[in-house]
Amino acid sequence: KNEHDSHCFPQILEERMKLECKCHGVSGSCTTKTCWTTLPKFREIGYVLKDKYNKAVHVEVVRASRLRQPTFLKVKKANGYQKPLETDLVYIERSPNYCEEDAKTGSVGTQGRLCNRTSPHTDGCDLMCCGRGYNTHQYTKEWQCNCKFQWCCFVKCNTCSERTEVFTCK
Repeated sequence: KNEHDSHCFPQILEERMKLECKCHGVSGSCTTKTCWTTLPKFREIGYVLKDKYNKAVHVEVVRASRLRQPTFLKVKKANGYQKPLETDLVYIERSPNYCEEDAKTGSVGTQGRLCNRTSPHTDGCDLMCCGRGYNTHQYTKEWQCNCKFQWCCFVKCNTCSERTEVFTCK
């Protein structure tokens, strides 16, 4: 974590906070109104941070040659990159390989993870399984359905079933 990135998260939260209000009164009248500030949904913040993570810029630390000059971050590949904004993420070291288990970095790998066979995104088997392929598991799911109340006094249901498949990374 660096000081540049520490400004990013609070700013994302602040920009997405909303004012919500509720009216109180007889028959829905708004004689009294209570308002509060709410945080954005966790999923919304996750999508924003993931997008920033994907666009993060590689930087290097430049130490001052003189005592009065501060240490600063310099964009590693200057051509094609603009100076990162305060709300952009930057990184000094590349991320570890999340495909394989590595106790040193805390990565549990993707072996055995559920994946979506048809998705082209990160939840898809092609990307998540890192080229190792995936296993297909078939099972039958059963549940009570078409339930009806019978006079008097019990509920009669049918048993519905569906054959389904799940996919896990090799």
